[in-house]
Amino acid sequence: MEKDYQIAGHRIRFEGDESWINAVTALDGFKPFEVEKDGTPAAYFVLTDESAPQLTESQYESGVDGFTDVFGRYQDGYLFVMTSPEGEKLSLWKEQDGNIIRFNGVLIPRMVRFALWIAFGLATVPLQTIPIHTSVIQYKGRTVLFLGESGTGKSTHTRLWRENIDGAVLLNDDSPMLRIVDGKPWMFGSPWSGKTPCYKSESYPLAACVRLSQAPYNKIHKLSIPQGYA
Repeated sequence: MEKDYQIAGHRIRFEGDESWINAVTALDGFKPFEVEKDGTPAAYFVLTDESAPQLTESQYESGVDGFTDVFGRYQDGYLFVMTSPEGEKLSLWKEQDGNIIRFNGVLIPRMVRFALWIAFGLATVPLQTIPIHTSVIQYKGRTVLFLGESGTGKSTHTRLWRENIDGAVLLNDDSPMLRIVDGKPWMFGSPWSGKTPCYKSESYPLAACVRLSQAPYNKIHKLSIPQGYA
């Protein structure tokens, strides 16, 4: 079976048995990006029975809620392995210069969603496209990114824009795609939007990036007259 999706302007084709296609179509957020099968995709996401290659170099490890992730190199390219708290695994790997990403393992929705995010990043970085951890507003045909660590206030800022600025609309609340188009940065909606469902197959040029930081305390003081005037 096959199914095509277009994300950030790149066509991705899923190939595999019914369980693989159903696992993707069942995920919230992918429906707006589904397109009719046509042309040559930028990348193929293939479910396979073959065993994942052996990791030769671990480059990044993380863990959340009992799930563990390992990303690194194998002999011919890149490998990502995600393990559930029960020890079930989902692996994906890609040859160095290839455009086929192979998957093997359990199809737990949470694991599939994150693995597809990793896979899309691997497939499209050479195409000047990258997912950005940000909440992004679309306003008057352009976008503003709010960047910062989790809990800093990205979603709060975009909510305040929507509540107080007529015409401000959320494009994505967690992982939009930044792509260089004709030498200029554009932001694209994506199927990954964190805790706020916002899945839009739309794109707009980037106007600004706002880097947020949060002090460990609350403080207020009166400005001098020159400071207040400025």
